[in-house]
Amino acid sequence: MSEQPRMIYLENISKEYDGVTVLDDINLYIRKKEFVTLLGPSGCGKTTTLRIIGGFEYPSTGRVMFEGKDITDMPPYKRRVNTVFQKYALFPHLNVRDNIAFGLKIKKMSRGEIDKRVDKMLNLVNMAGYGKRSVDSLSGGQQQRIAIARSLVNEPEVLLLDEPLGALDLKLRKEMQLELKSMQQQLGITFLYVTHDQEEALTMSDTIVVMNAGHILQIGTPKTIYDEPANAFVANFIGESNIIRGTMVRDELVNFSGVDFPCVDSGFGENTPVDVVVRPEDIVILGEDIGQLTGTVKSVLFKGVHYEMMIECGDFTWKVHSTTMQPTGSRVGLSIVPFNIHIMHPMKEEAK
Repeated sequence: MSEQPRMIYLENISKEYDGVTVLDDINLYIRKKEFVTLLGPSGCGKTTTLRIIGGFEYPSTGRVMFEGKDITDMPPYKRRVNTVFQKYALFPHLNVRDNIAFGLKIKKMSRGEIDKRVDKMLNLVNMAGYGKRSVDSLSGGQQQRIAIARSLVNEPEVLLLDEPLGALDLKLRKEMQLELKSMQQQLGITFLYVTHDQEEALTMSDTIVVMNAGHILQIGTPKTIYDEPANAFVANFIGESNIIRGTMVRDELVNFSGVDFPCVDSGFGENTPVDVVVRPEDIVILGEDIGQLTGTVKSVLFKGVHYEMMIECGDFTWKVHSTTMQPTGSRVGLSIVPFNIHIMHPMKEEAK
């Protein structure tokens, strides 16, 4: 996506409500044709960011730029963006076709052009043949498709989606994740998506923006965010992690749990306190006598595709995911290859 030009730029955006800061001097740019996800816990500022881009909120300080033009004070209806909300806000007195066509009729388009665009949208969201149905007769997933079609029919340059899958059951959510990504790729427009669901973000995004307490903590591809978290918050929020305090002995050598481990990180200095992150799936269980660490299996939980085992090694209990189960109480060895050890600067207490 790096070759695409920047479309939206948030410059030093802050937002306060009644003296409480919900966004604190954030800077963010979004490229054309990119699927960007704002990810973070409730109250982190992601929806406020989306609403500022959409024009439903105005920043306390900073500017919103759209292709080089300042749109900070521009009302929503003049912006080249459309929004899909979690509560679909469909018109119950209109059928499916008229719901999708509503914005086009406001623009006083010709009947022929309206019919052409509505038919295209119904096909895109796999709802052809549903045009005359009442929206109240549709399932939650079908209503969500119609809400998306109604937004896309206006051919926006950016589609803003505020947790649109939150009301759906798990199976349907997973199906719609793939459908949304497919729609975005077919249409070639920019999607800005808000969610607190890490799996959703990893599945659909080109770029993930991890937020917490009004700050942007990390921006990157799903693989970068998962494999190279910037701090303990990101490591814990994206997937599951073992995080243990250690000491960077020197470049490419770290000590934790009383053992020196080769790693691939450098630039932390010598004998420097660090945080060490190891994903549960990156720990290999071996025989007791051949692992780098030795421990006792304290609990075993079957998770469907793997077993989750808690293995106590001295003062630290490791979470390990493996397709091979070791019984509770057994002694095992643990091995971690250098590439699967990620080193971070310890996170400041106030940022946790």
